[in-house]
Amino acid sequence: MPAATDKTAEVSSDAPATPVTLTARAAEKVKQIRVEEKVQDGYALRLKVLGGGCSGFAYDLYFDQAQDIDQAFESNGVKMLCDQMSLMYLMGTEIDYVESLQGSGFKFSNPNVKSTCGCGSSFSV
Repeated sequence: MPAATDKTAEVSSDAPATPVTLTARAAEKVKQIRVEEKVQDGYALRLKVLGGGCSGFAYDLYFDQAQDIDQAFESNGVKMLCDQMSLMYLMGTEIDYVESLQGSGFKFSNPNVKSTCGCGSSFSV
């Protein structure tokens, strides 16, 4: 009888446990928005990279249901979804929520970005 194979051995030890992480502050803000917008169960935070913006790509966050092509993961209690194309641009990104005199919003610390635009809402790789 052949020996059982250990499927966990196939996972690379240098692969991040979560491809995109939320800081505790960002996770709390997402949870607050989820309650305020009365988001239904079964929806998760979708992370998406869109073509456009002054530097070529822009980030998009919204609540959505999972599709067959999505990768699902969780950070600080927030379930997230990402399609494969977006994930290749977002791998290793940390998302924070910042409040300042200039405004408040989600800040992406993306190690894949080569440059950003002056307004800070788009990027290039």
